[in-house]
Amino acid sequence: MTKKILMLAGDFVEDYEVMVPFQSLLSVGCEVHAVCPDKKSGDTVATAIHDFVGFQTYAELRGHNFQLNKTFSEVNPEDYDGLYICGGRAPEYIRLNKKVLEITRYFFDAGKPVAAICHGIQILTAAGVLQGRTLTAYPAIGPDITLAGGTYKDVPVTEAVTDGNLTTSPAWPGHPAILKEFYTLLGIKIKAAATVTA
Repeated sequence: MTKKILMLAGDFVEDYEVMVPFQSLLSVGCEVHAVCPDKKSGDTVATAIHDFVGFQTYAELRGHNFQLNKTFSEVNPEDYDGLYICGGRAPEYIRLNKKVLEITRYFFDAGKPVAAICHGIQILTAAGVLQGRTLTAYPAIGPDITLAGGTYKDVPVTEAVTDGNLTTSPAWPGHPAILKEFYTLLGIKIKAAATVTA
């Protein structure tokens, strides 16, 4: 049975943090609907590239345009098996949308799988769903997790933290870890490839 995934994005979503999971979920047979408040299927969001190049925090460069494939106003969260929340700058403003928070709460109330990466955790803090949860995020979001009643876990950027139906990772280098955890939460099993010798 095909798993349907809802992906929350917005302008200046982090480039890797929308493109890599979108394509990876498609590659294992999921149907993925990427949405943004006040935008419709076929519209695009601008992406941002975040990287560390010698400053105390990340630098932001303009990335690509990412095409949405579902109209936000038509989303019914009950139609989906899982929620993927992308990072970047998008979460800081799409969390102001009441429906974004309602959608997020639905997945937690229903116990359905949720993955959130980097600044995507800002949506979780705004939705009030972190009480008693242990999770990770971009380190600057750690205090927000604590204030929202969760426990922030500082892990290497390549790792993920899973607590119940929620899996999180600090940033895009953690894609292999968070996607592996999300697949498991969704009940997706991937067989190891046969060893190839020359």
